[in-house]
Amino acid sequence: MAGVIFCKEVDFVVKRQGNTMFFENTPCVAGYGSAVGKKESEGPLKGEFDKVIYDSYAGTESFEKAESVFIREAVSMAIGKAKIKAEDIGLAFAGDLLNQCTASSLGLRDYKMPYIGVYSACSTMALSLLLSSVSVESGATSYALSAASSHFCSAERQYRFPLEYGSLRTPTSQWTVTGAGCCILKGKGNTNDDDIFIPCATVGVINDLGVTDQNNMGAAMAPAACDTLENFLRDTNTSPDDYDAIFTGDLGVLGSELFRELIKKDIGYTLTNHKDCGVLMYGDDKTVCCGGSGAGCCASVLCSHILPSMMSKRYKNVLFMATGALLSPTSVSQGESIHSIAHLINFRCK
Repeated sequence: MAGVIFCKEVDFVVKRQGNTMFFENTPCVAGYGSAVGKKESEGPLKGEFDKVIYDSYAGTESFEKAESVFIREAVSMAIGKAKIKAEDIGLAFAGDLLNQCTASSLGLRDYKMPYIGVYSACSTMALSLLLSSVSVESGATSYALSAASSHFCSAERQYRFPLEYGSLRTPTSQWTVTGAGCCILKGKGNTNDDDIFIPCATVGVINDLGVTDQNNMGAAMAPAACDTLENFLRDTNTSPDDYDAIFTGDLGVLGSELFRELIKKDIGYTLTNHKDCGVLMYGDDKTVCCGGSGAGCCASVLCSHILPSMMSKRYKNVLFMATGALLSPTSVSQGESIHSIAHLINFRCK
């Protein structure tokens, strides 16, 4: 369904076609930052992260408090690169995998900026970027912050088993990334010709094909990724070949294969430019089984690899599509299937 959202007071127009919003004033990236743990720093993206924290506790007394340190460090890096002050940020959208998003709220507590906690599982970074884009486009703020984090140890004991239990991992399982990423967007009047901008973004639709294995997130999320990409291509009248790269996060090895099979079946395209953040994070490391996951995975890959690659003009037109499995320990224990979603952000530069 096409539509136009018009606000007379601030004189802005957001055009919408289907599930995709088009930004006339094109919000731009002002700064970005990433912080990861020891295991992540040893993977294929070694040397690309802004900060590595080798202590899983990050100098605190719990894994949950440690996660708040990771997101605080990523935010600090992004603010520094944007060359602004924390008080310049009019809205901050951040989330994580912990109950009530406590890592985000604790991590941003000392910044005293207007905060809105968001949750979309592993797709939280894309959702926060989408909300930041709308906020900047509307003129509600000149600068908006998007951030997401996760921690292997805190996620394991919330969703699976305490580490002391020593449970075995199935071949289809994924490893929750210990890390965080933050991206600050700026609005009209603060932009430059060499900025990375966001011309459009697609809101995902909840998908549920009845997958019940919580150790096979890739299979649960692949249909959502396929659905969102197909909606975006239809709304924008483009093809996969129009983009330098299509990044998903985090389908892992198996989920990526299923995603490409679904795209081939549905629209007849063989994706040759698809990359997955969960696969990029750990590469051939067999200890992680199917690759990385967690809200901090695609967030840290975006802010350490994708955006810097666009700054160097390696990529000029990229789709960043983060996927999330919307389950909880309660829904799993009550026998619910795993429903999923994927949100998409189009990044471009000249």
